[in-house]
Amino acid sequence: MNVGKKMAVPAGILLAVSLLVTSLCTVFLISYYDRAHFQMMGEIYQEIIESQPEAEQIIFSVLKNDLHRSKPLMGAPAEENILYAYGYRQSDFQPAASRMVAIFAAAGALAGGMIFLLIFFSWHKKEIERVKNLTEYLEKINTGGSGVLMQTGEDEYVKLQDEIYKTVTELYQTRDAALEAKKNFAENLYNIAHQLKTPITSISLSMQMMQETPSLHQMEQVRAQLLRLNALEEALLLLSRIDSGTLPLECREVDVFTLLELAAGNLQELFREAGVSVDIPENGSASIRGDLEWTMEAVMNLLKNCMEHTPPGGCVHCSYEQNPLYTQIKIQDEGVGFAKEDLPHIFERFYRGRDAKKDGIGVGLSLAKGIVESQNGTLSAGNRKEGGAYFEIHFYQA
Repeated sequence: MNVGKKMAVPAGILLAVSLLVTSLCTVFLISYYDRAHFQMMGEIYQEIIESQPEAEQIIFSVLKNDLHRSKPLMGAPAEENILYAYGYRQSDFQPAASRMVAIFAAAGALAGGMIFLLIFFSWHKKEIERVKNLTEYLEKINTGGSGVLMQTGEDEYVKLQDEIYKTVTELYQTRDAALEAKKNFAENLYNIAHQLKTPITSISLSMQMMQETPSLHQMEQVRAQLLRLNALEEALLLLSRIDSGTLPLECREVDVFTLLELAAGNLQELFREAGVSVDIPENGSASIRGDLEWTMEAVMNLLKNCMEHTPPGGCVHCSYEQNPLYTQIKIQDEGVGFAKEDLPHIFERFYRGRDAKKDGIGVGLSLAKGIVESQNGTLSAGNRKEGGAYFEIHFYQA
């Protein structure tokens, strides 16, 4: 609604009220001065008759021939006016001009009333239409439909309309989030059951075989599966704490080079067994604000993934840099890279790609992503043009 339309209603109401008030004032003033005129003439004629009784016939003749006189101030009450005794009323002395004024006053009052009623009915019809549209919108929402409320102004009704739309949108988002959470819960429950089934089945078979022919090999298998169950339990507990936002994270200055050195040092034995080296060049001063221990846990999962996909004799390359917006950490391997069909699902929980390690549980990358994102960061993955895969972390400046 433009400014002209918004001003039309108040301007019309103001015009109607002005016409009505002007008309009422005009009628009142005409009545007042006619009464004063009539009473003054009565007083004058009464004094003349009382002092000269013989002039009564002359005065009566004058009243018949000339009723137009000027209007002096109001005198005695109308009921004592001598003109009443002769059968005259104040309307008999109303000039033609006064009658025209009265007609115009009546016309103004009528016009003002018509304008007011027209504006009122137009406004009322518009409000009914707006309420009808809002009712239809809510009925559509209640039956599972969707729609958008179009704003038609900036009044209180539009504010109500806007609040209703925001409430409906928030309820939709809450419903979608609940459905998504329910879906994720069902998928996670299925994946957890599947992850538990494999080691439990393996332990059960090993125990049966040990009852028949006890051997150290079977005991080692049971031990390996128990370790896997323990790792799965710890990973699931950590994921639940990340999801609920209860993971205790410190916020302090962490040197990036030190972070990479500590993460690689904790995996030194695994790298040596795999015959893979780690390259961490010192590239000046760079730091992030976060939790050293948990960030190191995330980086270790990325380093371990790159190590598992790098052939013996290869190297995992680490680099970092800092700019006014964020601190970047990049970890690259010398493997074959991610399969095209696996790339969109790399960070999904329990997802196992084509080249995934057999004894893995598929939550390491998901944990790394959760830890990074809990500290105002992002984690992405891709394939290098020259071959191999990479992980890229961005920690944004607070």
